[in-house]
Amino acid sequence: MALTTDRNTPAREGALFQDPVAASAKIYAGGLVVLNATGYAAPGSTATGLTARGRAEEQVDNSAGADGALSVKTRSGCFRFKNDASINRTHINKTAYIVDDETVAATDGTGTRSAAGTIDDVDSDGVWVQVG
Repeated sequence: MALTTDRNTPAREGALFQDPVAASAKIYAGGLVVLNATGYAAPGSTATGLTARGRAEEQVDNSAGADGALSVKTRSGCFRFKNDASINRTHINKTAYIVDDETVAATDGTGTRSAAGTIDDVDSDGVWVQVG
């Protein structure tokens, strides 16, 4: 039913999540975290079907574990990642695409990369991407 009065809508600022980690995955603190096709956290990589979740707040090594054996804290927000040299200021407010857990690109690599988020800014140190 549509609103007929004001509503106090809850918000999350820089939301923090606790996600189960994919089998055989090692996630490094500060890395771009994605959810794979089955909803498990994994490091960002060149692949389709991934959902960008945020930045890892800790290192988690589930290399020897099954899906969900360990969990990782992930924060959504705006983070600076490495530029693969394809992104410039004309890409601001456009989509960044995942190359790996620290690098983003301006294109989807002819359908091989998933979206990382929206490009907020570009500077000499990298690309600021709004993730999650």
